[in-house]
Amino acid sequence: MAGEVRRTYRVGRLAAMDTTGGLLGRLRTWARKQAAEYAGDEDRPLSGYLQLMGLYTAGTLGAAAAAKLLGRRAPNGLTPWDVVQLGVASQRLSRLLTKDPVTSPLRAPFTRYEGLSAPGELHEEVRATGFGHSVGELVTCPMCLSQWVATGLCAGLVLAPVPTRLVLATFTAVAGADYLQHVYVALQQATD
Repeated sequence: MAGEVRRTYRVGRLAAMDTTGGLLGRLRTWARKQAAEYAGDEDRPLSGYLQLMGLYTAGTLGAAAAAKLLGRRAPNGLTPWDVVQLGVASQRLSRLLTKDPVTSPLRAPFTRYEGLSAPGELHEEVRATGFGHSVGELVTCPMCLSQWVATGLCAGLVLAPVPTRLVLATFTAVAGADYLQHVYVALQQATD
């Protein structure tokens, strides 16, 4: 009797797996069709974007799990100064990662150098395909990457507040210095 129950259970499991496999196959076919119709003649790697969304979600959940394991709690509220520093530091760090010549080795596997886009900033085009194309778009777009940077900085405020505040202060100061450099150059040109 027990052997018969086990055999029935296995057959039932195999049937369920077959049904699930069929369902997954149909879902994959549907997703590929949607991606092809969406992209048209362009290279729009929706599966790569989906993978990046999964990485972002996994990273965010991982940071939340780490905070829980370490007994860290999110601040009850951020001061307006915290929000300003987060915004300015996220913008500056995002531009550093996506446009600075010094960080180009991080982008090189996904991009091709095309020239300068502004003083001290590079213009690069995405050269990778599939998931690499999606990563290339992320690492060349300061506005796209800023969400990832801001999320990382917010996680840092929970997991390691003291060093994160130092990072916030550093990149806020760098952004201020950049602004002052532009003001200096404009004033210098106005007097020439």
